[in-house]
Amino acid sequence: MGEIVASPFQPPLWLRNPHLQTLWGPLGRALPEVERHSEWLPLADGDRLLLDWAGPERHPGQLTVILLHGLSGCSDSHYMRGIQKALADAGVRSVAINSRGAKQPNDTALCYHAGETDDVDAVIEHVFDQDPTGNRIAIGVSLGGSRLLNWLAHRDNGKLTAVASVCAPLRLDLCANRLDRGLSKLYRQHLLKTLLTQLGDKKRHLDKVNPPEAKRLHRLNMSGIRSFWRYDDQIIAPLYGFRGAYHYYAQCSAGPKLLQIRTPTLMLQNRDDPFMTPETLPRQEELGPAVTLEVSEYGGHVGFINHAPQRYWLEQRLMAFVQGFGFR
Repeated sequence: MGEIVASPFQPPLWLRNPHLQTLWGPLGRALPEVERHSEWLPLADGDRLLLDWAGPERHPGQLTVILLHGLSGCSDSHYMRGIQKALADAGVRSVAINSRGAKQPNDTALCYHAGETDDVDAVIEHVFDQDPTGNRIAIGVSLGGSRLLNWLAHRDNGKLTAVASVCAPLRLDLCANRLDRGLSKLYRQHLLKTLLTQLGDKKRHLDKVNPPEAKRLHRLNMSGIRSFWRYDDQIIAPLYGFRGAYHYYAQCSAGPKLLQIRTPTLMLQNRDDPFMTPETLPRQEELGPAVTLEVSEYGGHVGFINHAPQRYWLEQRLMAFVQGFGFR
């Protein structure tokens, strides 16, 4: 059985609003500058993933951190750049995955979802093949955390030393419902607009480079999508062979699978996250023996904004987690 611990994160009183915590990064933070180089990773189905590498040059036996963004994000999301810069400044090599269609249109109709693990596995294998002797730690944010937890539950092959997830949507149905209420509807509208714009861009791209795959997108019903229930029912389910949103949520919610996890895993979750409800938090008896659930009262969704000079507490917490496993 795993353990549940209280987070040491305690923002000042004026920073305890969950929406201020959530919006500070995307709206109020200048993107951190980090030197990176890109690589295209070919996939088995003929598609490819864009990987952005940062940190020192590769050498045998070093630690590599694999980063996976959330829904509608990419390697240029504020938290991805922030984490990569913190790692690079500490001399740690990292690779940020851009999911299919995230940074630019990809070459098949597929995108990604909360339970998609094929692409996650491809990157882990790629990093392992580069240096089987080094340690590998994966960090997933929001939907990226869900994908990593699903990978641990279903496909863990011992090639990751440890995993951290941040604000993962552990019960997809409850999270979809939460985003239909109150101010959270603003986040829902922004996410859906971004996702539908990406799909439109991809349709035009595939019309030119892969007409058979373009037809798969043209067959989708993209009208009337104003909730994640509709998006997942009309887009994700037909693309990935689910019977509908209910089936997708039941199959891909990571919360019910945590007992299966055996790799050391840190889960950072907040009680005030406007993307979910406290009911999504697992009980101790639902955690695998290697899982530590660290729960904060505050932090919003991927916020963890503190007072200066320790403004971006999340990056410091993740660095401490990484350093706990050593690197060279």
